[in-house]
Amino acid sequence: MATDFLNKPVERLGKPVFRLGLACNYGIDEAAFEVGIERGMNYLFWSPFRTSAVTPALKRAIARDRERYVLACGPTVAWFGGNVRRGCESLLRRLGTDYIDVFQLYWLGVSSAWTDAVRDELLKLREEGKVRALGVSIHDRVRAGRLAEDSPLDLLMIRYNLAHPGAERDIFPKLAVRNPMVVAYTATSWGKLLRRPKGWQGPLLTAADCYRFCLSNPLVDVTLTGPKNRRELEENLDGLERGPLSAEESHWMREFGSIVHG
Repeated sequence: MATDFLNKPVERLGKPVFRLGLACNYGIDEAAFEVGIERGMNYLFWSPFRTSAVTPALKRAIARDRERYVLACGPTVAWFGGNVRRGCESLLRRLGTDYIDVFQLYWLGVSSAWTDAVRDELLKLREEGKVRALGVSIHDRVRAGRLAEDSPLDLLMIRYNLAHPGAERDIFPKLAVRNPMVVAYTATSWGKLLRRPKGWQGPLLTAADCYRFCLSNPLVDVTLTGPKNRRELEENLDGLERGPLSAEESHWMREFGSIVHG
């Protein structure tokens, strides 16, 4: 396994992360989850939806060795400070842990709001030690760039892939101000990057190629994968053994992504 490529110390979390993060809400079961953590995966993205099959295994893992894992989750909605507080305390009880590594608001501007009350409650939770890092998932790249420069957020979860590389323009140049952590998702553009576009005669991408593209950018700390089963999980992990993209791979993959984007 390309150790230097896939493992990274993250100061904001106070622990190292395996850079392919495991999203638990796309069908993976307990047995496949166990395979993932046995192979080193420790960034675990859990949501209240579609995760019942894997939740028992996740709870066992964090009970067994809490400091090894980065647990990332958040409230279902967060329009008000009360939503944030109640959501955090509910998650702590449900998952049987004393703290959440990454407590994040989902889809900022749609299912959550960045208000003074919400921000203040997040800061209180971090001060109390109930959460260690504050994050948001966000589609608005320009707004994400502003938050990267001027906010108390420790993490931005953003869309970044070969068909949508705009974060390289709108977000990544802003990171140097405060150095928030970056988690990329939709690496396969919801599967569009795995299909042959009209007129393309070159090679096709695998899901692992899409993750390699994201992780080849040193500004991306973690890229999420949402496997449906053990086969997909192991194919993704095996594919990462090829390490970062070569210059030649980067060139044709970006060309492919621009065609997919249209």
